[in-house]
Amino acid sequence: MSGITQRGVAQMPGLTASAEETLRVKPVRSGPFGVLDIGSSKIACLIGRAEADGRLRALGFGWQKSRGIKSGGIVDLEEAEAAIRAAVGVAEDMADLRLKSVYVNLSCGQPESRLFNVQWPVDGRAVTADDIKRVVREAKARAVAEARAVIHALPLSFSTDETPGVTDPRGLYCDTLRAQLHVVDVGSTALRTLEACLSRCELEIAALVSAPMAAGLAALVGDERELGATVIDMGGGTTTMAVFAEGQVHHTAQLPVGGIHVTTDIAKGLSTSIAHAERLKALYGNCQGSPDDVRELLPVPLVGEAEHQIAQVPRSHLIACIRPRLEEIFELVKDRLETAGLGRVGGTRVVLTGGASQLGGVRELAAQILERQVRLGRPGGLIGLPDSAAAPNFATLVGLLAFATGDGQTMHDIDFDAERGQGWFGRFVDFLKNRV
Repeated sequence: MSGITQRGVAQMPGLTASAEETLRVKPVRSGPFGVLDIGSSKIACLIGRAEADGRLRALGFGWQKSRGIKSGGIVDLEEAEAAIRAAVGVAEDMADLRLKSVYVNLSCGQPESRLFNVQWPVDGRAVTADDIKRVVREAKARAVAEARAVIHALPLSFSTDETPGVTDPRGLYCDTLRAQLHVVDVGSTALRTLEACLSRCELEIAALVSAPMAAGLAALVGDERELGATVIDMGGGTTTMAVFAEGQVHHTAQLPVGGIHVTTDIAKGLSTSIAHAERLKALYGNCQGSPDDVRELLPVPLVGEAEHQIAQVPRSHLIACIRPRLEEIFELVKDRLETAGLGRVGGTRVVLTGGASQLGGVRELAAQILERQVRLGRPGGLIGLPDSAAAPNFATLVGLLAFATGDGQTMHDIDFDAERGQGWFGRFVDFLKNRV
């Protein structure tokens, strides 16, 4: 049973900026919680809780190389089930508890992000939690599309009559309540496949969380979330992005291209196996060339040849295989951000996370193409996580735990799903109660 802890933190003398950043100041659920990051390159499980001082503590951690996953979606139930069971089992043994439900990242089913403006008549009385629920329900109803399921309906801001910029309108009197909401939906069949896979693993979905949103919760500092920043999570099979501003996520998007495609380009360009291409990328990969690259020769085993058939290839050829794909990724990201119509809502700052972001020269290339300040984001503020899991490719996993404890959730004391099973009669009664 998860409890509620009040976490108000005053300025402490001698506390470093990075340490202050890990202390959150709003009420959260303490846990413990299980979270699951299902990606194209790895499947990772983390069990953790929130401490009384606001920091997060890892109790158990396990990960496996992905099997049965492609571009974020499940393509082989048996393979995916085996990998998930293995990752979860290691985390459960370490934490000495068994999970019944998990918070899962959403990367399957081509997630789409839209903004909706909703107004609701209040008729001069005080706004209640029920009014806010109805505003959210109205946004979900507008977002409903064939073969799509709404995952998030996040209130960004409210207006009470002519007063804008209201964070929580409960208790305020007005005639009309207006709200802007960010809605994320996903293909329903992919979602059902995910649910079926986790059911085979004897796990329920506690909540689905947009993958780049989770990465942002782990990698962004408070000022970046408030002033505006764009998180680009460069995964194995997908690249996702989330635009943060005023403490909220305003837009998310996903591209079906990632680090695995860079590896494939190397394998094709150098006529080597996928395994050797991945090794070359990890040891010698870069997307920024230098004059010495032509003279530096790399050993490249040729695919299909005997083991002793090893070619000597200039490092410049490896870079020539890597750079075009990364340029394509950042050009697509730039196009998505421009067509989203958000202008400079996301500020002038970009934070890179994900395994592919660790490739040499990526930060400089992103800054050049996106024309913004770029830094590499690492998950911070988590006690007990192995050093190997404190890298950018585990940002989504840490962000999922942060979300489970309440971070990133607007008015998390309201259960927006409570009306899910309500039929037409209940809706009719609600209508009469608010109109008569």
